[in-house]
Amino acid sequence: MASGSRSCRARPRRTGGTPPPRPAAGRAARGAARARRASSSPWSRREALPDAGSWGPLLRGCRTVAWLKVGIDGPPAAPGGELAGLLAEALRSRGRAVHVVGTGGFLRPASLRYEYGKQDPDAYYGGWTDTGALWREVFGPLDPGGTGRVLPDLWDPVTDRATRSPYVTLPPRGVLVLHGPFLLGHWFPFDLTVHLRLSPAALARRTEEPWTLPAFARYEAEVGPEETADAVVRADDPRHPAWTGLRP
Repeated sequence: MASGSRSCRARPRRTGGTPPPRPAAGRAARGAARARRASSSPWSRREALPDAGSWGPLLRGCRTVAWLKVGIDGPPAAPGGELAGLLAEALRSRGRAVHVVGTGGFLRPASLRYEYGKQDPDAYYGGWTDTGALWREVFGPLDPGGTGRVLPDLWDPVTDRATRSPYVTLPPRGVLVLHGPFLLGHWFPFDLTVHLRLSPAALARRTEEPWTLPAFARYEAEVGPEETADAVVRADDPRHPAWTGLRP
């Protein structure tokens, strides 16, 4: 992947929507589904990720930053969690501590998510994820002078209860990788963003909840993630994800 010199100053992103949930399946079913996908998906292969050296300029340019924050943005139909895991593996191989967080662990309680019904695209876009908790429990501790103590998740959408997970301490010069949909619309202080791009046809074909499609159309219109992100992965063909390279 081509890359250029980059600034480590966190750049604000446009305001807009909020991230969605994971499917309401049991823990065992979700684990089995992840195992099946991992065994067949090209995203589980190291070659699906650009060479770890491609991230070198970013890391070298950020030596004065206490913690790096990377956002992997994309709909549930695009395997952002798998890409986040591959990126974490590549960065760890370069001596960086990495903590991966999914927005699916920061959903609001069902009583708030379903205030306007269980299939309201506008609520899904703007009201399902607890962005305040992400700022407080994930980004806040990684501010200059912060503690580095990050909460990995807050709410279980299956049981509709708090997860009560312990905090994880990310050491200085560590990297946070946050993945989920609609990430580029909240002014989150990312140092690097990657957008997983699906064409409208591929998104419609691979989305399990068709009622959510208007939310993604609104995100495209209001935020323009392909133009906003630092790098784009075209993922229409899951066998051959294509990287555009880091923007200079």
